[in-house]
Amino acid sequence: MTNETEPAPAPGDAEGVLRRRRFAGAATQLGTEVSINFGSSLAGLVIPVVGTFVVVAVRQLVMVAAVLPFYRPKRAELTWRRLRPALALGVVLAVMNVTFYTSIDRLGLGIAATIEFLGPLSIALFTSRRLLDVGCAVAAGAGVYLLIAPGIGEGDADAAGAASSASAGVDPIGVLLALAAAASWAAYILLTRRVATRLPGLEGLTVASIVSLGLLLPVAIWTFDAAAIDWRVAGLLLGVGVLSSALPYSLDTYILRRITPRLYAIITSFGPVIAAIFGVLVLGESFTPIEVIAILVVCGAAAVALATQRERPVSDLEVTAQTIP
Repeated sequence: MTNETEPAPAPGDAEGVLRRRRFAGAATQLGTEVSINFGSSLAGLVIPVVGTFVVVAVRQLVMVAAVLPFYRPKRAELTWRRLRPALALGVVLAVMNVTFYTSIDRLGLGIAATIEFLGPLSIALFTSRRLLDVGCAVAAGAGVYLLIAPGIGEGDADAAGAASSASAGVDPIGVLLALAAAASWAAYILLTRRVATRLPGLEGLTVASIVSLGLLLPVAIWTFDAAAIDWRVAGLLLGVGVLSSALPYSLDTYILRRITPRLYAIITSFGPVIAAIFGVLVLGESFTPIEVIAILVVCGAAAVALATQRERPVSDLEVTAQTIP
């Protein structure tokens, strides 16, 4: 019996395999964007019933339950030097989710998601020296200004008034919370890079999720109202956790092995549009023509900036290597 290895695919065949892998990765990434924003829209339904901290704590609990059995950190490797970035990531994760979900409650999903997207967009733009990227940054800033400037502070700060339309006024506290979520998202991206170099796989994210849950749980328990929980509310909470955390995070490794970080970022840049769609379909939000234009301007500026970045040329050997599952 001979032990023959299967020959490596020819460069032409490898290119075809690579294209199919990229398509699968891009389609999956688009699916995760839909999943995350659908989960956020469900959060918008349940936050007025149980409060932000309960929703975020349940989301983190589902996340921990999903990753801990498979990515349990080895205690012998958990030195203080390796843990520090993961602990900081846990704090940032808690702040990011609390501020974002609270801003959804005050602004509506479409506006909150667009403002929050300034976080990762700023990292992409500020690390570049191209004049085109400067123009994209100005365009994104103008889009957000159009989104929040008309009538700011004129309307009710309650969720119903904020979610209906900007004609009722944009809640300034909600804007500040969304900006805090944007800054936290930027910090999350930077810390995730550091954590990935200290702890393998999703072990760093597991530690961060546990830290985040530990910070949120006492407040969630203190604000928890058992009388508000029924099967519908419990189902919505579970849906938020699965759709916004467990499912997207579990697929990220699959996605990033098949598409470039630039393509990943381009697809992510359409998140505010997807969020606005779910805001309309699930939360009954409405948008003025100016708001629609503003959201499209922010997404368009991000897409242009990311799509025009130069990629390093890939050799035939690297193309072949990327086709290996």
